[in-house]
Amino acid sequence: MSILSDFHLHTRFSGDSTEEPENVINRAIDLGLSSVCFTDHQDFDYDFDDLCFDLDAESYFACMRELKEKYRGQIKVLIGVETGIEPYLAQRLNTFVNENPYDFVIGSSHIVHRQDPYFPRYFQGRTDKEAFEEYFQSILENLKVYDNFDVYGHLDYVVRYCKNKDKNYSYSAFKDYIDEILKKIIAMGKGIEINSAPYKYGLENPNPVPEAVKRYRELGGEIITVGSDAHQCRYVASGFDRICEILKSSGFKYYTVFENRKPTFVSLDK
Repeated sequence: MSILSDFHLHTRFSGDSTEEPENVINRAIDLGLSSVCFTDHQDFDYDFDDLCFDLDAESYFACMRELKEKYRGQIKVLIGVETGIEPYLAQRLNTFVNENPYDFVIGSSHIVHRQDPYFPRYFQGRTDKEAFEEYFQSILENLKVYDNFDVYGHLDYVVRYCKNKDKNYSYSAFKDYIDEILKKIIAMGKGIEINSAPYKYGLENPNPVPEAVKRYRELGGEIITVGSDAHQCRYVASGFDRICEILKSSGFKYYTVFENRKPTFVSLDK
C-alpha cells in the first residue's frame, strides 16, 4: 500500500462512534501505516436523532497526547478535528478551533440549511438533482464566510445517503457547482480530501468522484489528504489501494499530511 497515513478517523469522542482510539492505532500499526490523525466531530447545534457532536476537547487532547507518547517510535499519532460548517457558526467555530493546537482541521458540510442529508427526509419531495444542488450551494455559502480549516471534507458527501445513491450523480452533471467550489478552495490556499468511506456504503467511487479529483488537479489544486472516515477500527485505511490509483491517474504524484497545521507532501511511490 502506497498511502501510509489515514487523516480522517473517528472514535468514542464522536457522537456516532464507540471505538476506542487505541484500537484504531493498533489496527493502523498492523496495516503498516506511518501515521494516523484523529478527526473527531465538532458539529454545534446538532439536534437530530438525539445525537450530540460537541467535542470534549480537554478530554480528547488528554487521551490523544497519552497515546501519542505511548506509541512514539511505532506510529505518529496526530490530533485533528472535523468541524461541521454552517455560515451562522463561523465565529463560534473559529473560536473553538483556535482554543487548542490541532495538527489538522477538516471543514465539512454535514448540515444543509438545518437539514441533515443522512436522513431520508432531506431528499423527500424533490428530485435528486435539486437535493444535490442545494448541498453544493451550501458549500459555497460556507466558503464565503469561513476559512479556518485545512481541507474541505468529502465534497459530494450528500450522494452517500441518497435513495438512488449515485445513480443520478456525476461530476459532469454538476460541473458548474463543483468547479466553482474547487476554484474557491484553491484561491483560499486550502485543500480537499479524498474519502474512501463510500465504498462501504456500496458506491463505486470515493468522495469526491475521480473526475472531480482530476479537475481539482487541472485547476492547480495541490493539497489533498486521504481519509477512510472510519468509525470502527476495521475500516482504517479501507480502500486506500483504490484511492492511490485514482490519485495517480488524476495527475498526483503525492498525497498530503499535516502537522501543526502545516502540509507535507508524501510521494505515492514511497
